Amino acid sequence: MKAVFVWLILCLCFVPGNDVVDDDRDEVSLMERDSVTLHTGVKTNQQERMTWYFNDTRIAQIRGDKSKICTDDQCKERFRDRLKLDSQTGDLIITNTRTTDAGVFQLHAVSKRIIQKIFIVTVIDVSGTETDQTNTKSAMEGESVTLDPGLVKNPNDSMRWFFNDDFIAEITGEQSDICTDEQCKERFRDRLKLNNQTGSLTITNINSTDAGLYKLQINIHIHPHHSIISIRRFSITVTGVSGVETDGVSVSLMEGYSVTLHTDVENNHQDTMRWYLNDFRIAQITGDQSKICTDDECKERFRDRLKLDHQTGSLTIMNTRTTDSGYYKLLISSLKIIQKIFHVAVYDLPADERDEMKRKSVKEGTSVTLDTQVITNPKDLVRWYFKDIHIAEITGDQSKICTDDECKERFRDRLKMDHQTGSLTNKNTRTTDSGVYKLKIVHSIRRRHSISIIRIKRFSITVIDSSLPSGVIAGICVAVFLLVVLIVICVKCCRCGHKKNDT
Repeated sequence: MKAVFVWLILCLCFVPGNDVVDDDRDEVSLMERDSVTLHTGVKTNQQERMTWYFNDTRIAQIRGDKSKICTDDQCKERFRDRLKLDSQTGDLIITNTRTTDAGVFQLHAVSKRIIQKIFIVTVIDVSGTETDQTNTKSAMEGESVTLDPGLVKNPNDSMRWFFNDDFIAEITGEQSDICTDEQCKERFRDRLKLNNQTGSLTITNINSTDAGLYKLQINIHIHPHHSIISIRRFSITVTGVSGVETDGVSVSLMEGYSVTLHTDVENNHQDTMRWYLNDFRIAQITGDQSKICTDDECKERFRDRLKLDHQTGSLTIMNTRTTDSGYYKLLISSLKIIQKIFHVAVYDLPADERDEMKRKSVKEGTSVTLDTQVITNPKDLVRWYFKDIHIAEITGDQSKICTDDECKERFRDRLKMDHQTGSLTNKNTRTTDSGVYKLKIVHSIRRRHSISIIRIKRFSITVIDSSLPSGVIAGICVAVFLLVVLIVICVKCCRCGHKKNDT
């Protein structure tokens, strides 16, 4: 049996002709949330096998025409759908990078020769105020606005500008293109200008239809072995000139969040309040009567995601989508006409951060932390719920845990909160702690008037009964492992036997 096992290992590991080894090393440094592509410098063929490792742990593989990414739970938890493989070249793309992605990425390619490439990746932390920051600009109709990314363009870089996710301009090398399609030409009518040195975009003679989210994608090619993609976002509000009292404010948020646009007034039964999106009425309060989405187009767009506060007239958009971006206008008719303008920009949330249930399994008696993965603002309201029952809260520098007897009886001083992040820790779990925990973060913004952004995260916790002896658990794990190894050996032996018969 021992001889058969040794023979099997030799069958699996020995590849004739692999006597030439290419070894290359590269250092990569980028900012958090940028994306990076690690280039192999080769093109795959059906005979090649490429394997990517992160800190000596396999994370991706191409074998023939089949590819695999993150086949184990640890890798899935770390990268959360942020890895991509180019099936033609084997290039590895890491999107929306985090500081935890820093480390050694190693490529091992086997064909007629062995190619080994090492990438030492450093991800620089970006402060909470800069992460995902959208630069906001306000302008009056007829003015010019310049969107400046604040950098000097490298000759090898390419830059692409988008307006509400539609491509509008590009710089590649010394060449630039503006509005290559009819829709863009019709919208901007020669009012866009590009600076080839900085990539800045200028919109001249601006009008209200130019309000929205502008995105700059910078492809940085500073080394033949890797390239970096950096994103800059700009939100523009355009205010018209009229005889009514008017003010405007911009807000940017990620898809899936909820946002409340506050009127900052108390409604009385003589007032009429109307809400518009891009000049189409979507909601109205007249006296004590209210209406939301009275036409089919509005109903189809929002699908019961709008709410009106009858006391104030404030509008809440729940579970936002990118299609909710636009120009929201409030008209209040009372003794005088008051107009408030909100430009809302909703942009794509990375796949790993979408509102999907985070699942954790722990053994009874151990500690578990539900990590918010954010640095909270002192003005934020952070609330935790267990099965929809309020259990903990942070408001400013004050925190409260289990303010009612039922919660105190259930958790008995086993809960702890982190004031910086709002994370919740259960120090000594019990099986009765299994269930769904919900985190609600309310971020309030006060500019000319107030806006609230609400983010929801859910965690499903399973606490495993520890009454089963650890020796039994270990024995089961070992038995399962040995069974899997035996199956793999049998399959490999069959394959080697077939290959031998074919020859």
